[in-house]
Amino acid sequence: MGSKGDLAAVLESLRPAPDSGGLLGADAPRCARALGVDGVAVSVTVGSRLNELLWATPGVSTRLEDLQFTLGEGPGPQVAESGAAVSVPDLAREPASRWPALLPEALALGIRAVFCLPLLAGTACLGTMTLQRARPGPLEEMSLTDAWIVTHALTATLVRDSGQWDAFAAAEDGSHLYRAAVHQATGMISVQAGVSLAEALVRLRAHAFRHGRPLIEVAEDVVARRVHFRQDDGDGRARLAGGGTEGP
Repeated sequence: MGSKGDLAAVLESLRPAPDSGGLLGADAPRCARALGVDGVAVSVTVGSRLNELLWATPGVSTRLEDLQFTLGEGPGPQVAESGAAVSVPDLAREPASRWPALLPEALALGIRAVFCLPLLAGTACLGTMTLQRARPGPLEEMSLTDAWIVTHALTATLVRDSGQWDAFAAAEDGSHLYRAAVHQATGMISVQAGVSLAEALVRLRAHAFRHGRPLIEVAEDVVARRVHFRQDDGDGRARLAGGGTEGP
């Protein structure tokens, strides 16, 4: 369990430094300690844009966010869609049908408990804060209260500077986004395969999952033109730049 001093320090540091170009400040590992969990991650979605990871504790939390983004399932996507918090005290006891692709991957990472809260601005869900822990069991009442305090502070920080938020929404400087390559690759696949952006993202995700690779790595291959998605690839297979097809 973290101390109130840690929580106060996290809340005080949320606002990004001037001219940093970021939407959030703060130290993710310190935030995790303050909330009594092993890791924390904050992701946001603006309009029809893809989900974007703002900050996370290194390692497991970052990998969990990437898995959810790649697979399109898990507590994060569920909370982003519903605007309601999700608490899973023991992933090992969850029905396999809930998140069939994510559950075994998350358990393999050593995650046993996940708690995901929405970043709510009125009725709009701007994003999510996901907490994970290797020990199963519910989140302590005080930690849950503190977590909600952090989400409210995060939301206030995100919307305080409307100009910065608008720039982020428009992706005016995509090179600073964690998933910039995914945004670029989705657009390229849409053109290459003659499909919508939504279908392009589905194909990119399917390709990454089938080959057991992080989505960002595959996206970087697409952007570098090492992998090309053909117009007739209804099954999501992709052509390698040097010829041949990458797929089963």
